[in-house]
Amino acid sequence: MNIESITALLSFALVSSITPGPNNIMLMSSGTNFGFKRSLPHMLGINLGFTFMLILIGIGLSQIFNLYPVIQTILKFVGVAYLIYLSYKIARSSSVQVKGDNQARPLTFFQAALFQWVNPKAWTMATAAVTLYAPTSSYRNVAIVAISFSAMNFPAICTWTLLGKQIRKKLDNPRFLLIFNYIMALLLLSSLYFIIM
Repeated sequence: MNIESITALLSFALVSSITPGPNNIMLMSSGTNFGFKRSLPHMLGINLGFTFMLILIGIGLSQIFNLYPVIQTILKFVGVAYLIYLSYKIARSSSVQVKGDNQARPLTFFQAALFQWVNPKAWTMATAAVTLYAPTSSYRNVAIVAISFSAMNFPAICTWTLLGKQIRKKLDNPRFLLIFNYIMALLLLSSLYFIIM
């Protein structure tokens, strides 16, 4: 892969990682409700889970889906159901400081990593990246794509979490926090439109 291709790949990785999607909406909500430090496992789960998924797609998982499209259909329905569940959880979440709810917590590393497998934006990004930048599925090119996405993705998701943390400063009123969480839940639900349509 030449320098022009790598530059294009890095640009693609940054733009696709920083644009709104289920991960970024959930991270902004997590940053608002739990802060940056408590959201770190969630961020690492997204970054490493997506990187692992991208590698598997790069070495041939997409061929299995072409042979057995029912697997992709099942993942689609699981993804829709899980996004609805997460939207509900976001709408019902409140900061520990607001209500003293000790049950409230951000997604764990494993929950965030597993979520990538039902996240429609993650599938689209990974498939497009492999198709455009590692079409021969050579291990070297797949590794370059995976490293590039991991390097660009982490600052992007940190940005969304920090944005949420900054918003938290403006939401000291529990009512405003509740409204914010409802808006985040609706935005997450709206991402289903592109899956269902």
